[in-house]
Amino acid sequence: MEKEEQVIVERLEAATTLLEKALSWLEERQGALSGEVERITATVEQSRRETELAERLSIAERELEEVKAAGTSSVLNPQRRTVPASTSEMLAKHGIDESPVDVRTLDAALAGLSLEQRIAVKSQLLRAGAIA
Repeated sequence: MEKEEQVIVERLEAATTLLEKALSWLEERQGALSGEVERITATVEQSRRETELAERLSIAERELEEVKAAGTSSVLNPQRRTVPASTSEMLAKHGIDESPVDVRTLDAALAGLSLEQRIAVKSQLLRAGAIA
């Protein structure tokens, strides 16, 4: 009877060893499967994020185009037409008032100035929309 008990104990030990190996293999496999699920989830979330970012980009591009269009029209037709006081005084001495200025008349009035000063005055008048 002792022999039979010993055989049963040995068989139980062998079965226990096999069960432990199977359990460790299942735990490793579970960890691998869990990692795959996390990667799949991250891929799906990234796709949603990419879609959201693409939508935001298209909205930003539309707004940028609107701003560019508004900026172009404001450069062509500025709302605020101001000229520095020194430029207004210099033009007034030559009989040129605040109305749009003819380029030939302006060139004659600026003849006494240096090239840099003429360019500065013309750019100020151009920005103010005062050059016809």
